[in-house]
Amino acid sequence: MALDALKSDDETLERLLAGSGATLDTAGVRELIRGVIAAPAALDADAWMCLVAPDPGKDLKKALATLKDGIAAWTTDGLGGGPVDPARLRSLREELKRQDLDGFIVPHSDEHQGEYVALASERLAWLTGFTGSAGLGLILADRAAVFIDGRYTLQAEMEIDSDHFERRHLTEEPPADWIARHLVPGAKLGYDPWLHTPNQAARFQVACKKAGGRLAPVEGNPIDAVWSDQPAPPLSPTVPHDEAFAGASAADKIKQIAKTLTGGKLDAAVLTASDSIAWLLNLRGGDVPYSPLALSFAIVHAEGGVDLFIDGRKLTPATGNPLGGPLDSDVGRHEPDAFGHALDNLGGAKKTVRLNPDGVPVWVFERLEKAGAAIDRGDDPCQLPKARKTDAELDCIRAAHRRDGASLTHFLAWLAAEAPSGRVTEITAADHLESLRRLNDHFQGLSFPTISGAGPNGAIVHYRASEKTDRTLEEGTLYLVDSGAQYLDGTTDVTRTIAIGQPTDEMRRHFTLVLKGHIALATARFPEGTSGSQLDTLARQPLWGAGLDYDHGTGHGVGKYLGVHEGPQRIAKTSNSVPLEPGMVLSDEPGYYKKSAYGIRIENLITVVAAEAPEGAEKPLLKFETLTLAPIDRALVDRQLLSEDEVAWLDAYHAQVADEIGPLVDKTTTTWLKKATAPI
Repeated sequence: MALDALKSDDETLERLLAGSGATLDTAGVRELIRGVIAAPAALDADAWMCLVAPDPGKDLKKALATLKDGIAAWTTDGLGGGPVDPARLRSLREELKRQDLDGFIVPHSDEHQGEYVALASERLAWLTGFTGSAGLGLILADRAAVFIDGRYTLQAEMEIDSDHFERRHLTEEPPADWIARHLVPGAKLGYDPWLHTPNQAARFQVACKKAGGRLAPVEGNPIDAVWSDQPAPPLSPTVPHDEAFAGASAADKIKQIAKTLTGGKLDAAVLTASDSIAWLLNLRGGDVPYSPLALSFAIVHAEGGVDLFIDGRKLTPATGNPLGGPLDSDVGRHEPDAFGHALDNLGGAKKTVRLNPDGVPVWVFERLEKAGAAIDRGDDPCQLPKARKTDAELDCIRAAHRRDGASLTHFLAWLAAEAPSGRVTEITAADHLESLRRLNDHFQGLSFPTISGAGPNGAIVHYRASEKTDRTLEEGTLYLVDSGAQYLDGTTDVTRTIAIGQPTDEMRRHFTLVLKGHIALATARFPEGTSGSQLDTLARQPLWGAGLDYDHGTGHGVGKYLGVHEGPQRIAKTSNSVPLEPGMVLSDEPGYYKKSAYGIRIENLITVVAAEAPEGAEKPLLKFETLTLAPIDRALVDRQLLSEDEVAWLDAYHAQVADEIGPLVDKTTTTWLKKATAPI
């Protein structure tokens, strides 16, 4: 049976569409459904139907659901984690030869450089089997390598076939060094200019030149040419984000950014980061997993107004089609294929345009330069304002964390009662935690795949349980659960490590060293102008003193009902000159991982606030307010390793958890919570 057989009831569907006021014909509906299937599943399984008709009736809904099921049955993505058919690598090499290329760079990225990408952009996963959220592949005629960072070392061992791909550490063995060693003189290394920024491409160009080869842009991605069942671009409903949650109107934000551009003597800024556009226009969507984003491009003009380039089929009656409603005349809506022409117009008018060389694709830079625009290389003007949460936004975030903390506390109480039975596994635990979060007001989904690691699986920093790896939570082991959710009023991310039964002295010692680092960062006082890189050692010092460390950052920025990872702020060993400012939200998550044994991580979200400065202080001081509210496992704390100040912090934190979470949970959980938050 071919997919065409699904056209058998076209007459009925056409009649239903005509009676609903829909603007799409049956062919248009089918194409839209392919995009809907390629977008992450929504909480409301029928929400997409408003893209067909403003108010589809019962009969049309039934027909659309039947059609969607039929198309889905013929749609595959081939993106399961684990080693893939080596024929994919062979077919890519044949395509490279056809395009007169000697190699190709395969990043885990899309045109927007976001952390999570749509199925159609999962080229690295399709080719190599690696499903992590960060990585890069380098393919040559006689060898291939996949580069991953320390979070994914063990995951890569499980998912990537070492017979066909070398596994390399992204920072310790940089891709540019590998290119310089292995690219033969005269060779052409291809890259997709839509998937790389100028700063990324410059590093590869230097490496190619060092090897005596050259970096060559491609017009069409070679993987797309050989990926026969590549999913369609995603189509999910794009909806307005209520101003009560957003903290300010889209009109006010547009004026703020326009003022910034005017002050910098700039005519416009091109935005390709979907989270910047979502923040600026108070729009949310569901085109990629775990982040409420509508993939799009935008041009912000200094004289006011924004041109938005978005597939009009995503727009709901609430946003308008073309855009109206909450955006009105401030925003002009265009189809994505008009983006290049708009860039040409900027160049033709000799405009000075802000582009972020770490975030905007090479293709955009080259198009503008060719058109005659003056390029101002600098930061995306929305990133800092987005990171500085307003007082109204912080109030929303605190409310989201209270609800989320109640769900996590309920889960921890359940775990304490059920884990001794030997029936709880990594997957059942993660599913139960998600089910509790789903009961919360404003819940929109998870903010990332839950990391639910028992015993040795906890040592895999970004572990994701599967049917093959699912472990039972066994007596005498540690269980690490890193989880979070998206709510209309906030984004959460929290990690707790729990002893199942009696922990060993070594476990308690390592846990307490991690806790000491967590407290050191949480209680830091620092002058204005301090960056996260300058604070990173505070969290590592207790572990360093024992000759231990962890191979990931200490803290990442967190959005507000946006990405669980956002910049420009972060706390890490790697250099970052962005000062921490009031309103920024970050994670505090030191850890320790003993390979093949256990993992430990303690993570709370924190926000930067003003601190009282002592007399004679030359600069204003800042500190952190802890947002996450959930018990830390007292059974894993070695009281003798804590100072009195550290004990006071832990007791005060637990007292706050008891006060704020206690009224939100049931009696059974309250009873458990009193013991879990008792002074140590």
